[in-house]
Amino acid sequence: MTGSIAQRGIKALSGNIAPLTIVAFFAYIVYRFIYRPLCATPLRKIPGPKSFSMTKWPLAFADYKGIRTSRIHSLHQKYGTAVRIGPNEVSFSSLSALRTIYGAGSGFERTTFYRMFDVYGRQNLFTFASTKQHAERKKALANAYSKSVILSPNAIAKPLIEKNVKEYLELLVKEKAVTEEIFQSLHWFSLDSITGFLYGSQFGGTHALTGDQTHRTMLNDIIDHSRRSLSWYAVHLGAYTKWLYTRTGLMERIVTNLGLLPMQKPATYTGIRAHALKSWISFETAVTEKGPAQNLAIMEKLWKYNESSKGTRLDSLDMASELADHFLAGIDTTSDTTMFTIWALSRPENWKYQEKLIEEVDNIPDTDCNQDGYPTVEAADKLPYLDAVLKETLRLYAPLPASEPRSLPVDTTIDGYFIPAGTVCGDMTEMKKWFWAFSSGGRMCIGLHLAMAEMTTLLAAIYREYTTSGYERQKGVSPGITSRFEVFYDETLPKFEEHKCWINFEKRPTSTT
Repeated sequence: MTGSIAQRGIKALSGNIAPLTIVAFFAYIVYRFIYRPLCATPLRKIPGPKSFSMTKWPLAFADYKGIRTSRIHSLHQKYGTAVRIGPNEVSFSSLSALRTIYGAGSGFERTTFYRMFDVYGRQNLFTFASTKQHAERKKALANAYSKSVILSPNAIAKPLIEKNVKEYLELLVKEKAVTEEIFQSLHWFSLDSITGFLYGSQFGGTHALTGDQTHRTMLNDIIDHSRRSLSWYAVHLGAYTKWLYTRTGLMERIVTNLGLLPMQKPATYTGIRAHALKSWISFETAVTEKGPAQNLAIMEKLWKYNESSKGTRLDSLDMASELADHFLAGIDTTSDTTMFTIWALSRPENWKYQEKLIEEVDNIPDTDCNQDGYPTVEAADKLPYLDAVLKETLRLYAPLPASEPRSLPVDTTIDGYFIPAGTVCGDMTEMKKWFWAFSSGGRMCIGLHLAMAEMTTLLAAIYREYTTSGYERQKGVSPGITSRFEVFYDETLPKFEEHKCWINFEKRPTSTT
């Protein structure tokens, strides 16, 4: 009797398991995606579309379509200066919020988003979340990037930049048909500049400007348009993307043949990171056997700082990672900005600005030019009109015009809204409106002075020799640059061409050299 009752009870319970499981599943879905994000968080008071508040995927879909920036902008137009764009993400659009999030001493840290920029499995200056880690690493490098060192004739930057400027001007004559597509040729200039600065001529300095095809093709994976697709997968499907790119043997062939890779190998920065690691290993081998030389390259300075450090010392991969990160950061930024400057000055409506710039560079005295007849780094640094042109270009066409997510490890208030600890915040609209090209505070771009020296010196030399104009076939077309998931271009024009910019360089009859 007892056994039969027990058996009936078990049978009845087992018959209810499936319905209970379904009810529990739906209860979880309701709690996870409706109740918790819409009712059980202080962020519920921040305006925004309910679909964005419930899940990250509406914004991820905007990323996939390459319209993140315009989508967030449209949300601000509809909801105001504070918009909830994810279950745990808020976008602000006010100067006060900009200062709160990115200002000096704000305490806001970088999010895990930046970990996709780790190199060789190690974090670096760009990917450290905490301000303490970032500050400690910056101590080892900040002096080498200071303006006084960049302009010093006894340091590596000045002679390197002036050499590369000469080689670029020579290239405009020797390979005119190639270099007039300036997106590519300016990348060669920035490549040779950053590698020479980091690794010196002996261990990793490149020679793309003088025709080394191996060094030129190193940039192919940067130019590849599918890098945007890879960025999307790396951010939104990180574990899956890592699995795809770590397959070997038969599984690698299957993954490749099925077209599952967001970007065919070599993936973005593969060539750069391989070259960077090879350069570091060559240097480390030499310095271990013979001791450090006096080539003034950044890797030697980092090595010496680490050797004399009384705190936690970096291992070999830490230093290699740091240098590789500076390597990739120093290519697109300067080349894209220089490209947009030349392109903007070459438009018919802006020729008056080009003429004024030409007048300024023509007034550089011969005593402020080097033996090749080109303005020195110091002379270019003192040109107020060129400085203004460059800064306006940076304001209009920032080289990294994408979201810069931050979070604070404690609760805070921004523009009157309570923001719980760990909430991802950003302020892209005001960053683009005001001059924020190099960020601010402790996270300000460490390469600011190097980048400005490269751009001002090259532009001063170009406009002492040439006038520039656009190609007729590109009339009404803006050059476009890749930034993570999007292509950025001059939106006042109806069309863009990604990673292409054709410019006519016309020798000036009164050029000074």
